[in-house]
Amino acid sequence: MTPDIIAQIGSVYANTVLVVGFILAAGVFASAFGWAIICSKYLEGIARQPEMRAQLIGQMLFSGGLMEAFPMIGLGIAMFFTFANPFAASLRAAIGG
Repeated sequence: MTPDIIAQIGSVYANTVLVVGFILAAGVFASAFGWAIICSKYLEGIARQPEMRAQLIGQMLFSGGLMEAFPMIGLGIAMFFTFANPFAASLRAAIGG
């Protein structure tokens, strides 16, 4: 392999690492923001109707569980791009290496 090809493969891996970091950061930020909205609406609902507390806490925890699924999906996508990088494989196939 020539140094130019090695630099191209290194560039693909470096850009993949940046995108994986962005995916994980976006998932964590969205989840934290979602939890903040869910909890604020939960407290607002209790303030308006205290007798609905038991029902509201169940709905809050269910919605929070769904909110936690998004970072896990993002983590799965990030792990795929990290360990089975399709861009590096296609670059290697294109250069014949």
